[in-house]
Amino acid sequence: MTIGAIALSATVSAKELRLSHQWSTKDVRHKFAQIVADHVASANVDLNIKIFPSKSLFKPKEQYKPLTRGQLDMTVFPLSYAGGQQPAYNLTLMPGLVKNHDHAARMNYSPFMEEIQKIMATDDVMVVVHGYLAGGFAGKDKCITGPNDVKGLQTRAAGKAFETMLVGAGASIASMPSSAIYNAMQTGVLQAANTSSSSFVSYRIYEQVKCYTPAGKTALWFMYQPLLMNKSVFESLNKNQQEALMAGAKKAEAYYLAEAKKEDQASVNVFKKNGVEIKEMSADEFNAWRSIAKETSYKKFVSGYKDGQRLLDLALSVN
Repeated sequence: MTIGAIALSATVSAKELRLSHQWSTKDVRHKFAQIVADHVASANVDLNIKIFPSKSLFKPKEQYKPLTRGQLDMTVFPLSYAGGQQPAYNLTLMPGLVKNHDHAARMNYSPFMEEIQKIMATDDVMVVVHGYLAGGFAGKDKCITGPNDVKGLQTRAAGKAFETMLVGAGASIASMPSSAIYNAMQTGVLQAANTSSSSFVSYRIYEQVKCYTPAGKTALWFMYQPLLMNKSVFESLNKNQQEALMAGAKKAEAYYLAEAKKEDQASVNVFKKNGVEIKEMSADEFNAWRSIAKETSYKKFVSGYKDGQRLLDLALSVN
């Protein structure tokens, strides 16, 4: 056999995994997935990961079912998107459960997350890379730090649990994607908004607001957005392929946590540069929000899910 034929044979026998996500190639969620793909490629274990960014393979909220069926191998996916299929996943976007990025990192390896992963396993899904991203508030005319600040304001929230909590604090809700916040504020439809740090910057919300409350020492909004994989597909890989994949995942997870922290600070820098007031949420204000969440979002979650209280208590027990 010639050298060319040997090379061609090796290429043909290499297994290719398809990884889907909804973001651009500039986004941190693409970049950490690329770290995994690059590491696997450099390991020379006859395994390649082909990434399909910008919702080019599946629509954002329609990736979980194909993953469970083995029609998709891997996805970077906000787990709460699948809360309709598995109610427990709604706890991964619940106000006040995660306080800051270091707390999020502990949550990733807690008994709570072990229970979430057991539920995933029943769907033939596993976690490859853990990660949370944070967000904050912005006010068109004033700062939004405590519950009293949203009373009577038309507000956009990221996630149903946050909408429920904000209504409990006296806000009116205007549901829309984060891409619509700018125009809604510009036209006076919206007076306050809650979204991720990266969305605040990418959608130039700093041009429409007076005050920004970033994710600082304490933040209400944390969303679990891991890299997931079909479990049977992972188990079909040989030992060297599995080890290469998980070694790449370890590198990617460390990068993801560091970049998540940087995104929050980068958003502060952009808002400051554009003359927007910065006001962080105090610990007392965080606790006031959480008290409202307990009576609204948490109560609603528990009432609709028989195992809800046990899982909520596990999440709340992570210090």
